[in-house]
Amino acid sequence: MFIAKVIGNVWATRKHPGLKNATMLLVKAIDPMDGNKLTGEATLALDGNQGAGVGDTVLIVDEGGSARKILKNPKAPVRTVIAGIVDTVHITGKE
Repeated sequence: MFIAKVIGNVWATRKHPGLKNATMLLVKAIDPMDGNKLTGEATLALDGNQGAGVGDTVLIVDEGGSARKILKNPKAPVRTVIAGIVDTVHITGKE
């Protein structure tokens, strides 16, 4: 799991049937030592019915079995899912 910021939307003209109604978003991890800095590469994540959008800080699950449980679809071809929207993050005494 990691905390990330939603940085964009992804559209697809064709999707696997298991992802038919899923919203796909681009997320980028937040640096754990500096909550204002994004790190690493952008990652494609499915919104696990949380209603996340661009600019939201989110909790990411990056493991297939857990991702499929969040989506309630045991056969979905997915690994990375947005499990929740984060209200605040406290890092070393800072909010």
